[in-house]
Amino acid sequence: MSRPEDRATTAAATAERWLLLIHQLPAKPAYFRVKIWRRLQGLGAVAVKNAVYALPANDQTREDFEWLLKEIVEGGGEAILCEAQLVDGLSDQEVRALFDRARDEDYDAIAKEARVLAARLDKATTEDRVETTAQLARLKNRLAQVVGIDFFGANGREAVDGLVAGIEAKLKEDEMAATDIGMDAASKAEAGLEPLIGRMWVTRRGVHVDRIACAWLIRRFIDPDARFRFVDQKGHVPRPGELRFDMFEAEFTHEGDRCSFEVLLGHAGLDDRALQTIGEIVHDIDLKDGKFGREEATGIKHLIAGIAMAHRDDEERIARGSAVFDDLYAYFRTKRG
Repeated sequence: MSRPEDRATTAAATAERWLLLIHQLPAKPAYFRVKIWRRLQGLGAVAVKNAVYALPANDQTREDFEWLLKEIVEGGGEAILCEAQLVDGLSDQEVRALFDRARDEDYDAIAKEARVLAARLDKATTEDRVETTAQLARLKNRLAQVVGIDFFGANGREAVDGLVAGIEAKLKEDEMAATDIGMDAASKAEAGLEPLIGRMWVTRRGVHVDRIACAWLIRRFIDPDARFRFVDQKGHVPRPGELRFDMFEAEFTHEGDRCSFEVLLGHAGLDDRALQTIGEIVHDIDLKDGKFGREEATGIKHLIAGIAMAHRDDEERIARGSAVFDDLYAYFRTKRG
């Protein structure tokens, strides 16, 4: 028999409510169909069935769909709007995955442009940097629009945030170098890091490869007694004593083209070739840019994906994933020896 708290948790997990816009558009004019499709994309809606689009139910999304319904009817089409709770055929988790997949595609597109922009900075003239600044502003505007419809915190955001922050830092560094302003070496040395021991480590729910690898690194090499808390990224207010990783505005997250594991490894000062190799694998899986071309990445990617599919509990995912990284570490240590 299930315990009351288990039943409460199950009920909460299945209490997701969705707004469904069901429409039928006239065959002509063709531009009207394209216009409505673009409007749906701009709202962040996903198709759950043919001509059935979903958004998470709240006041703002309801208003967005009501305006679109009015637009469809005025254009000669038909539409109805309803609020629903999924019972069978499609789970809340599957619908959330549709939203995350759509946003990850948006983030990937922005990340590709950001990488091109970052590459140009290496040999940029002053005039080039002015143009890059303008392009970066446009890129940040697109990113803000995607973040606004990222209802469930897709994984791809951290990589884009890191790339954008890296470009901004490079531009600022170039500007400071040009004006001979900046921190001297002694000031930088004094900045340091706060102690990493005995802290509460916080990250987003639904951990995957980068967050699992970070958690393994923390418990294996930084603090064996480290505690973790998993939160919804939107609306999270940091508490005193927390250290956040692989989430927006975290103390340890993507920087430039480095994933959170690489950043944490560098800040912790762990000069271990086996760990650096694992960082390259995590990078190739998480950022999908093929930077290191690690042949092990595909196999580890499938292993971690299998763990995530089989276990919804984040601590369990970390425990299972840590065993994978333990074995990887032992292998690379032996191989190096």
